[in-house]
Amino acid sequence: MYRNATEALNSVMYSLMTEFRDGDNVVTTMMEHNSNYVPWHGLCQEILPKFGIRVQCRLVPFDPDTGELDLAQLAAQVDDRTKLVCCTGASNFLGTKTPLDSVRRVAAESGYRQPDGDRRSRVLIDGAQLVPSSFVDVQAMDVDYLVFSFHKMLAPFGVGVLYAKRRLLDDSLPFLYGGDMIAEGQVYPDRVGYNGLPWKFAAGTPNILGTIASAQALRLLVDLALHPDRSEYFGAERALAADDIASAMTRIAGHTCQLVDYALDRFGCLPGVTIYGPRSAGRRASLVAFNISGWSPFDIAAALNAVGIESRAGCHCATLAHHYLELDPAASCRLSFYLYNTMDEVEFAANALARIIARR
Repeated sequence: MYRNATEALNSVMYSLMTEFRDGDNVVTTMMEHNSNYVPWHGLCQEILPKFGIRVQCRLVPFDPDTGELDLAQLAAQVDDRTKLVCCTGASNFLGTKTPLDSVRRVAAESGYRQPDGDRRSRVLIDGAQLVPSSFVDVQAMDVDYLVFSFHKMLAPFGVGVLYAKRRLLDDSLPFLYGGDMIAEGQVYPDRVGYNGLPWKFAAGTPNILGTIASAQALRLLVDLALHPDRSEYFGAERALAADDIASAMTRIAGHTCQLVDYALDRFGCLPGVTIYGPRSAGRRASLVAFNISGWSPFDIAAALNAVGIESRAGCHCATLAHHYLELDPAASCRLSFYLYNTMDEVEFAANALARIIARR
C-alpha cells in the first residue's frame, strides 16, 4: 500500500532506477496523467544523467479527433532497448480506454534483455481511472505493474495500491528504507537484511486506519452494486467472493457506460460544445471533458457550480494531452460519473449547459 497512485508509480521508478543501462529507453504516451510521465522524465533528464547514463523517454501520440492511442507509433517507438512501456488504462481527460492487449503484445515482442533473462519490455499500467469502474482481473490482464487509488472507489484519501508480479518485487530494491522493511534483527555494520513481501515495501508505520477504511469502502461498493437495500459485506467479517466482485464491477461498468452514452448524446447536440476523446461510451472511462466556444472552462465550471453541479476545470494533470490539442488555455471542463449518479442528473447537467450557452 502507498499513499496514492502517484507514490506507487514513483516507487516503480525508484525500484528500477539502478537497472537501466546506457542507451535504454522508456516509452509512455501523450495522454498520460502527469504522474505517469513526470517521474520518467525526471529519471531520464535529471537523475540518470548525473551518473553518466543516457536513457530516452519516448512519447507516443494519440489521434486528436478520436482520442485513440496511435498503436502504429507505439510499435515504432518500442525497440530492443525499451526497458519499460508505461501507459494509462483509461485517460482521465480523454476518457480513452487503452487496448492493453495490444500494448502488452508490442512490449512482449521488443526483445529487450531484462536482468532476469526475459527478452521483453515490462508493462506498467496507471489504472486510477480504469479500476473504479471496471472489472479488472489482474491475472488475465497479465501486466507487470498496475497502480490505482482507493479514493476513487468511495474510500477516504490516502491509500494507493501497487500490484506487481511477485518475482519482480522479489528482485527489486526497496523504494523506502527503514521500519518493517528490515528483517527482524538483520541490521549489521556491513549488511542489512530485507523483510519478505509485502513488508519489504512497507517502510515506517503504514496508513493502518486508511487501509481498514478502504477495505470497508470496497465492501460497501459491492453491496451498493449488488443489493443496495441490505448489507452483506460492509462491516461483516465474511470474505469478499470473487464472483460477487466481478458481478458488482460489471454492473458499475454498465451503469456508468449508460450515463456516459447519454451525456455524449446530450452534450454533443449543444451548439459550440467540443467533446474530447472517443464518441463511443464503450471506449471510455466514466467521464466527459469538453469546452464551449467563447467560454473559459473555468467560467463554465463556476456557472455549473452556481446551480449545484460539481465539475472540474483545468488540465486535470493531463497537461501533455491539452498542449498536444493546442488548447488555450490548456484546460477543459470535466464531468465525472459513478454508481451514485442518475440519468436525471445527466439531463440536469445538459439543461444547465444549454442555459449557460444561451446566456452568452
